[in-house]
Amino acid sequence: MRTMLSLAFVLLATPAYAQEKLSGSNVDTRIGMAFKVSDAALRKLVPEGWEISPPSSGPSQGANLNVTLVNMQTAYDAEGKSATPYRGVAFSVPMKKKGSDATVPMLIAGLFTSNYAPGAYGVFHAARVSVDRKVRIDLDGKTTVEETWELRADGGHALDIHVQYVAGVPANSKVEQRVYSAAKPDFFRIYRFEMASEVVKSVPTGVDRVSRVSFKAAGDKLGTLFDGSQQLISVTAIPWYSRLVYLPAL
Repeated sequence: MRTMLSLAFVLLATPAYAQEKLSGSNVDTRIGMAFKVSDAALRKLVPEGWEISPPSSGPSQGANLNVTLVNMQTAYDAEGKSATPYRGVAFSVPMKKKGSDATVPMLIAGLFTSNYAPGAYGVFHAARVSVDRKVRIDLDGKTTVEETWELRADGGHALDIHVQYVAGVPANSKVEQRVYSAAKPDFFRIYRFEMASEVVKSVPTGVDRVSRVSFKAAGDKLGTLFDGSQQLISVTAIPWYSRLVYLPAL
């Protein structure tokens, strides 16, 4: 963590990042799930002036909704002081502003522990969150990961998620990303992160090391998206995710 914070100060010292403001940093384990849901239902949840832009290739080809299970392990504020980690599930849509060629994630909803709701994006419900994560390595070296999530919020919002998969060898990558808010479309944060990830299920590419998966959602937004017609396109295991969060220059 000390190395990551040192990197943050180096980044702040360079001209490219001089006008940005470091907001904090965190290290998580995550699971990404990509779905194809009703375009008509989804369009009701995204702002005017933007259009849904699903990937045209790759393991999540055709998916118009991304679901991220966030199990934060450590968190630090802008000064490097320890903060309280949060847990929850975020829902984002690949979007393109009309007149632009760039596709970016836009957060539309989510359920998170109360210390991150409604969150910087203003779209999360405060929820009670239970996470059960098991990792088993057998005598032959086969690694099986199983996660069960239960989230409950006021107003009937609820999620029940279960995933079990056989882990392989994840690939490391470094990413810079701007993430927008459906509630305030001009707002975004800048994420610079390094992660280890592997696709354990992909309908387009024929990968499938997921032995069990179930996903149930309830609530005024999520219930309309997960009405039984949704299709699970891909599952990505992210056992290690280290992120620096910045606010753009004003």
